[in-house]
Amino acid sequence: MIADRSIPEDGRALVAIDLGAESCRVSLLRWINGVPEIQQIHCVPNGPEQRRGRLLWPMDRILDGIEEGLRKAAAAAPEGIRSIAVDGWAVDYVRLTSIAHAQPSDLDAPYCYRDERTVESKLAADLVIQPAELFTITGAQPLRINTVYQLLADNVAGIEARAPWILLPEYVLFHLGGRRVAEYTNATHTGLVNLQTGTWSRSISERLGLSIAAAPPIVRSGTVVGKLAGDLAQLPAFRDTQLIAPACHDTASAIAAVTADLSQTAYLVCGTWSLAGTVVDKPIVSEAAERAGFTNQGAAAGGYCFHTNINGMWLLKQCIDAWCAKEREIDLVTLVEDAARVTDIPGQIAVDSPQLLLSGDMPARINAELEGRRCSPILDVPGNEGIVARVIFASLAARYSNVLADLARLTGRTFQQVTMLGGGSRNAVLKRITEESTGLPVTVGEAEGSTLGNFAIQLAAAEEQPGAALPSETIRKWAARLSHDTREVKQYLTAVDT
Repeated sequence: MIADRSIPEDGRALVAIDLGAESCRVSLLRWINGVPEIQQIHCVPNGPEQRRGRLLWPMDRILDGIEEGLRKAAAAAPEGIRSIAVDGWAVDYVRLTSIAHAQPSDLDAPYCYRDERTVESKLAADLVIQPAELFTITGAQPLRINTVYQLLADNVAGIEARAPWILLPEYVLFHLGGRRVAEYTNATHTGLVNLQTGTWSRSISERLGLSIAAAPPIVRSGTVVGKLAGDLAQLPAFRDTQLIAPACHDTASAIAAVTADLSQTAYLVCGTWSLAGTVVDKPIVSEAAERAGFTNQGAAAGGYCFHTNINGMWLLKQCIDAWCAKEREIDLVTLVEDAARVTDIPGQIAVDSPQLLLSGDMPARINAELEGRRCSPILDVPGNEGIVARVIFASLAARYSNVLADLARLTGRTFQQVTMLGGGSRNAVLKRITEESTGLPVTVGEAEGSTLGNFAIQLAAAEEQPGAALPSETIRKWAARLSHDTREVKQYLTAVDT
C-alpha cells in the first residue's frame, strides 16, 4: 500500500480534459473516503473535416462537447472543483482575431496537421534554413506538420503574420477564461523554441518572415493561467476554479505518469501516433539523431522526452473507416482476435511511408506498399480484415524494434524493459509481437496515461509556489498514488480507444 494517504487541503475535485484526434475526454477526480476515484464523465467524438478544400478541426463541436462534459462534472462533484487542466496533441493552433477574445472566426478555424498545405511551405523554408540547422537550434525534428511550417503556409495564404496564435490545449484554457500562453512542453513541438534559452527563437522567426510578437508567452508545466469565467463559473461547483496548464502536450503528460526508472526503461506510446523514446537530461542534437528521426521535446519536470514519431493506430482506424464505408460491420475486439489467429501474412510494410500518413482508402494504400515490396496484395473482401490488421501490427512491431535499437545507440543506454502506454497498450497481439521483435519484456502502463499525468501535475502544482518548477519526485508521487489507488477501487478509465 502507498503510505501517503494525504489528499489536497480542501478536498475538492479536479477535472482533466484530454484532447485526442479521435475523441476528446473530460474526466473527474474525486476523493472518496480519502481514496482518489477517476471517472470519465464525457467523451466527444473528434476527427478532422474537409471544408472548402481544407482539412480543419471542428473546434465549435469540440468546445460544445467540453462544456457539456464540464456541466456533468459540476453535477457529479457537489464538493466543488478546484482546478481544470487541458492536454492534447501538439503543433496545431488557432489564429485569433483578437488577443482579448477567445472566439476564432471561420477564417481562423484550426487546420489539421495532416492538411497538405505545408508541403510547399516546408520546401520553401528548407531553402532559407537547412533542416539540420533547425534541428540543432530547436531540437525538434523538422517535420512538415510542425507549427513553423503551418505558420509559413498562413503567410502564403495572406494571413497577417502578426495575427496572434495559440496552440489547441492552451486555446481551450483561453476559451474558458485563462490568459493566452504556450506551455513549455507543447511549445517545444513547434520548431520555434531555442533549446539553449527555452524561449522563442527570434533568429528563426526573422529569417522565415514570421512574427515573434504573434506567439504567446511560454510558461512552465503546472502554471495557473486564470480562473474559470463565463456561464460555467456561475455553477456552484465552479466558484473559484483555477485553470491550469499541465504538461499541455499529451505525451509529456503521459510520460509524467510513468513511475518506472526511465534510465533503463524505454517508453512506447501507442495511439494515433506511436512515440518511442526515453527521458534524457540534456538534448541530443547530433547528426545521427537527426538522421534517425529523433526529436527533443520538453518534459514536465525538466529534461527532454527524446523520441521519434512512428505511424500508429491511425493505420487501423483508417482501415476500419474504409471497411465501414463499404457497409461491413467491424468490431475492434473481434478484429484483434482475428489478427491473433493469423499465422501467415504476405509481408510487412514501411509504416512511415508518406502515403500511409494520408487519409482515404487505407486498405488500398497498404496493398500498394505491399506490392512495392514485391509482396502479394490482400484481397479487400469480408473476412480478410484480420490479415490486414496483423500486417499492421507486425509492421509496427518491427519498426519499434529498429527504433529502440537506435535509441540505445544514441543514448548509450542498455534498456531492460519497455513500458507501453496509450490505447494501443490494450492490444495483447501488438504487445506480444513487440516483445518478440524487440527481445525485451513489455510492461503495460496507463492506457489513459495523459489523463493520469494531467491530474498528477495538477496535484503537484498545488504543493509548489506559483510559477515554480515542479519537482519530478512530487509528480511521480502523485502518479503512483493515483495509479495504485484508482486501480484498487476499480474506478480507473476503461473506455476502449484504438
